[in-house]
Amino acid sequence: MAATAAPDAAPAVRRSATPRTGAVAVALALALAVALTLAVSLGAVDVPPAEVWGIVTRRLTGRPAEPGTRDLIVWQLRAPRALLAAVVGAGLGLVGTAVQALVRNPLADPYLLGISSGATLGAVAVTVLGTAAGAGLGLGLSGAAFAGALTAFALVWTIARRGGGFAPLRLVLAGIGIGQFLAGFTSFLVLQAGDEQRTRGVLFWLMGSLGGTTWSQLALPAAAVALGAVHLQARARALNALAVGDETATGLGVDVARLRRELFTVTSLLTGVMVAVSGAIGFVGLLVPHVCRLLVGGDHRRLLPLAALTGAVLLTAVDTLARTALATQEVPIGVVTALLGAPVLLYLLDRRPEHR
Repeated sequence: MAATAAPDAAPAVRRSATPRTGAVAVALALALAVALTLAVSLGAVDVPPAEVWGIVTRRLTGRPAEPGTRDLIVWQLRAPRALLAAVVGAGLGLVGTAVQALVRNPLADPYLLGISSGATLGAVAVTVLGTAAGAGLGLGLSGAAFAGALTAFALVWTIARRGGGFAPLRLVLAGIGIGQFLAGFTSFLVLQAGDEQRTRGVLFWLMGSLGGTTWSQLALPAAAVALGAVHLQARARALNALAVGDETATGLGVDVARLRRELFTVTSLLTGVMVAVSGAIGFVGLLVPHVCRLLVGGDHRRLLPLAALTGAVLLTAVDTLARTALATQEVPIGVVTALLGAPVLLYLLDRRPEHR
């Protein structure tokens, strides 16, 4: 795909933000290290941070683990969950940023456009109908979620393109309609589960949960997010041009139709993989790009990596809070992101109305 000086066309790009970007990236990297340490340290059994790093270092260097439950708690229970929270958060930040550029709407995210609803429907269908049904179609949980996400986005795009042209508002409204329809069908499937325990588990998962994460579950989402990040970063200049408008992007040498097809596929893949491992976690993909634009501007060359870091920090912290806030039970992550994210977004919009 050809793209020339596309970033210079984006009105939201701040050239003066470059020195600040490095400082923000360092601060976010340190915050992520602290968040991961606290996520592994805090819980029903608190483990001092120094001991956490000692256990992790012994495991990574292949030295014998010390006997006791703390090694099991740190390495087998909390470490993979904390890392998965960071991976999913990074993926949500990337997807939210890409989708907002795709539709030229700062209020867009995978949930608003129906992508997450499609992924959720695919995953729930395999869960409720049984893995045999998914296997008969050649789909596992992640495959079904990806297929659902891609199908939902294709439906939304087809409806939005009826009559010719591209209208971002029409795309968002189509996403809301398709998303609500798929959410209703998902609820119907959950009610057909016929097993009260399975129904409760699916309902809890629908609100977002990383409980029971193992090391084996980490490889696929980590690889998907890493590949997605590389691909989106390679398209950062084209995303800058697309955020301005189709005519401008075309004039700068961007194949707009091809770029949108790529973004549809990448965002659907990432959303499907993340929904399969974490359930429906809203608001992160909407809030994170706003925060990052306030810090470094709208140049996607800077925005994408910082969105990934910010999403990782945010979801790691939220998962720790959801796991430790109540002594008797775990709070679904989606509940926490909604309760914390909505007031923060409203505050940011009130403080910086020009970014609405």
